[in-house]
Amino acid sequence: MKTQTKRFKTMKHILAPLTAIALIATGCDVDKSINDNPNEITLSDVDARLFLNGAQLANVIVQVGHLNRISGMFSGQLIGFTSLYSNIYGYSLSTVESNGVWRRAYTGVVTNARHIIESAPDDKLLVGIAKVLEANAIGTLAILMGDVPYSEIGGTVDPKFDGQKSVLSAVTSLLDAAISDLGSASSRKESYDIYFGGDKDKWIAAAYTLKARYALANKDYSGALSAANSGIGSAAGDMLYVPRGDAAINSGDKNLFYTILAGSRTGDIGNAGSYLLEILDPSNAKYRGNAKTNETARHGYYTIDESSASGNTGVIEQFEPQPMATYTENQLIKAEASARSGFAGGLAALNAYRAWLAGGGRLNANFDVAANYKYDPYVEADFEAGGMENADNISKDNALLREIIEERYVSGFGSYMPFNDQRRLRGAGETALIPAFPLNTAAATQHVERIPYAQDEISSNPNAIDGLTLYDKTEVNK
Repeated sequence: MKTQTKRFKTMKHILAPLTAIALIATGCDVDKSINDNPNEITLSDVDARLFLNGAQLANVIVQVGHLNRISGMFSGQLIGFTSLYSNIYGYSLSTVESNGVWRRAYTGVVTNARHIIESAPDDKLLVGIAKVLEANAIGTLAILMGDVPYSEIGGTVDPKFDGQKSVLSAVTSLLDAAISDLGSASSRKESYDIYFGGDKDKWIAAAYTLKARYALANKDYSGALSAANSGIGSAAGDMLYVPRGDAAINSGDKNLFYTILAGSRTGDIGNAGSYLLEILDPSNAKYRGNAKTNETARHGYYTIDESSASGNTGVIEQFEPQPMATYTENQLIKAEASARSGFAGGLAALNAYRAWLAGGGRLNANFDVAANYKYDPYVEADFEAGGMENADNISKDNALLREIIEERYVSGFGSYMPFNDQRRLRGAGETALIPAFPLNTAAATQHVERIPYAQDEISSNPNAIDGLTLYDKTEVNK
């Protein structure tokens, strides 16, 4: 990590814009000595809050950017039709495709987050937020890729790669520290916090949801349930990337998927013909609906028109928020983890989520048409042999788990959840619970197990792990 460590130390990519902002905001200080050089601005002169935007925007790229779309292609949710995305869809994924997200995580998130912690140690709100952001970014890389640098970043030119489990343990401890910091802080209106506006309670809940995510990745289901019980309890607490552009003058931030289709990638990636849309289509033989479930609305909401960004009014509409940590994920962690320890608890958690869907949850106003969706509560008999959700006569416990995993697959569209679940369940020998999406090519014989390390890191750090394929399992899934 030669190049990245240098950036970590100098922060050269963010100093220029942030010092410019600081100058505009503060103007001239008439009390300064005439012998002081007004152009000598150091990091300590810059308000720590100004680094929060950089960390949060970099984290957006890590969570819902390029690698997120790639994971969707490897989990039956998206299809690469032409050009770069067609090659990736065919499992030809170059290590250079990880460069951008890798840099955003280490340079954009960690550098900014640690500067906030060092420069404003008494501001527990900022410190707590910074720790959650670091844990989110590094935890995501670890789940996707396996062993990653963590314990030595910022302290050596060539940091070692720590084991995946140890990294997940470390970021979980960091989340505990963040929860403690935030617990002693006061909420305040914070314009530089583009996720939650300074609401400490929402940050605490998000931290618990991330703890639940990492416990789930480790197959620690009791730990996942314990954390999720304090996690995001309603969609009002979702951690989202909310595009803040202006539709009237067509400027500013847009949904990241919309942005690529509006640019040079028109026609390259979408989901027409995907397994996801097949199981949501009432006219398809693979349809997952039944007398209690109508998926017409979600089918429309999730459908992507790859030929024209402007034609999309659903999940990639130009100002549609993108999920990073949500009530959906948290409630479905509760459902799965509960089901693993008792049928009744799992069913209750699933039905609570279905009640939210029945009120129009996971839809925008363009598709919130009550006639097009239905999510009535399930009962135990639906999962008994021969029941509505158990036509193949497996055990009722496995029938419930299968339904919960399929719901996670559907509701997790746009997040890493479907990709992470399939690898976790294969690693646990629970392939019968995984939605049966096909391999992308006739020549393929196995599903992807990891996202590759960044080529920048492989080239510059002698400790980098090279030679792994897409099909080598990560530590938590072996």
